Amino acid sequence: MIVQIPGTSLVRDTKSMALINQDKNGLDEYLKKRQSMAAQKEEINTMKSDISGIKDDLSELKSMIAQLLSKGSNV
Repeated sequence: MIVQIPGTSLVRDTKSMALINQDKNGLDEYLKKRQSMAAQKEEINTMKSDISGIKDDLSELKSMIAQLLSKGSNV
């Protein structure tokens, strides 16, 4: 048997004594927030990957410039 708890969106199942939240709007808000956080996390991970690639490219450019300068001074 399900019993409404006054003043809340909760009900109690008297057989298992479980509290059940029936707030559909709260669940929808939670799911939207969770999806938004997952999208933010993915965007941050993409940015981290991009920054790492840029660092590697910059390091390679520095190395190439150093090689060119050392060859230029030998001539």
